[in-house]
Amino acid sequence: MIRRTSLLAAAAVLSLSLAACSSTPTTTGNEDAGVSQKAEQALEQIKGQVLSKGPNGEAPSPSSAADLTPEEIEQVKGLGATAAIVMHYGGNDWATAQINGLKSEFEKLGIRVIATTDANFKPDKQVSDIETVLSQKPNIIVSIPTDPVATASAYKRASEAGAKLVFMDNVPQGLTAGQDYVSVVSADNFGNGVVSAHQMAKALGGQGKIGLVFHQADFFVTKQRYDGFKETITKEYPDIQIVEEKGIAGPDFAGDAQAAANAMLSKYPDLSGIWAVWDVPAEGVMAAARASGRQDLKIATEDLGKNVAIGLAKNELIVGLGAQVPFDQGVTEARLAAGALIGKQAPAYVALSALPVDHANVLDAWKQVYHEDAPKELQDSYEQ
Repeated sequence: MIRRTSLLAAAAVLSLSLAACSSTPTTTGNEDAGVSQKAEQALEQIKGQVLSKGPNGEAPSPSSAADLTPEEIEQVKGLGATAAIVMHYGGNDWATAQINGLKSEFEKLGIRVIATTDANFKPDKQVSDIETVLSQKPNIIVSIPTDPVATASAYKRASEAGAKLVFMDNVPQGLTAGQDYVSVVSADNFGNGVVSAHQMAKALGGQGKIGLVFHQADFFVTKQRYDGFKETITKEYPDIQIVEEKGIAGPDFAGDAQAAANAMLSKYPDLSGIWAVWDVPAEGVMAAARASGRQDLKIATEDLGKNVAIGLAKNELIVGLGAQVPFDQGVTEARLAAGALIGKQAPAYVALSALPVDHANVLDAWKQVYHEDAPKELQDSYEQ
């Protein structure tokens, strides 16, 4: 696990300074207001920062590191290059936005996308997808490994075949940046976890019992989210007690999360909130809350999927989330891959900062995340 001593120390300093400045009486209402102020200030401080390190401890570089000059773009266009997009899973808004960002930028760069695959989170399927794609001899492969160990040899073969590899979020075990692959592009997933922790604390007034629904897999970015959320709650909000943690492995992430949440709510009738590792599991937690008559449950998560966005718009169950900007990530990945075709060196790890989303900014955040207006259903759901 990557050490984040400096981050936690900074958070501790923030907590102490806020406490020192507060002169509110020790009543429940004023304590809640103090926690809300603390959480708001912490969220404001996080904006624009990247708190994560890369899969191998790399310091993050900004997305501008992928920028191409007009002359470089013309050089890329002259190559007549091809690309394949090899996804781990295609069944959510995040994956759709990544693919849209990639295809949009590849088109601008004159690079033809010859294949887009979906492994449904199955490593053996993804290995087969890579082998099938390689038969078409793409110049570029952009991918996110389902399992960094089980898929490693297939990616190694792709690299040896001459494909320029750019990864989303995670890298296969044993591959080296600048040698076997170009770069890895990620959201600030640790930061997204930190964001959702402050949002949960704000919604709870800094106290209560909560449960965690985490991703039970060797998946770097979902581990980062879990670490960011849990470390922030534990260190910053001691009156919030994590009483239960349940892992889900999928592929029915919503159904598995609903079962996990049902078990938590049954075991702890006084449970105040549940954190879910991304929006699809959060949908399962929402279903469990509704089935249990727990409309007062506070749910925090990551990723701005449509169903959790509607929950935010309605002020129903979902209290906040840390959003990635997957369209922009796809654009960055395409540019890095194009640059590699003409010999440009790339940083090993590029990261885009977390976007805090709550009821107040959900419609604007949708446009920022997906580069399009919020769907009518979401707009119509918004409660003033």
